[in-house]
Amino acid sequence: INDMRVKVSHTGLYTYPDVVIACGDIQFEDAATDTLLTPTVIVEVLSSSTEAYDRGEKFAHCRRLTSLQEYLLVAQDKVRIEHYVRQGDQWILSEISDLNNTLHLAAVDCTIALQEVYDKVQFAESDTPPPSR
Repeated sequence: INDMRVKVSHTGLYTYPDVVIACGDIQFEDAATDTLLTPTVIVEVLSSSTEAYDRGEKFAHCRRLTSLQEYLLVAQDKVRIEHYVRQGDQWILSEISDLNNTLHLAAVDCTIALQEVYDKVQFAESDTPPPSR
């Protein structure tokens, strides 16, 4: 979604998620259809420069979107996905950090293997010292 942005009407924030899924009653700001008002799922890939904002201020804004049902934070330096799911007025967090696990997005009835999410990702060598002899 290179040029698709999401607007949080309650706060006036315009944001460019890494991945956005919309379904059901999809609404755009205007006829240009480049500003989505009703995302169902937002996925953010974390980097050192965006992580604090994505999990803090940006998520605080996005929680105001009544259409938003799931918000994912995907680490790029390790296997870890933080999966927030709306349950009424609360957001429930689950964390997945095993490549052999799957992630289920209930809002769109989709299951994704973490092996697919992290396919072709090269992780840095561990900083753990070698075992003593």
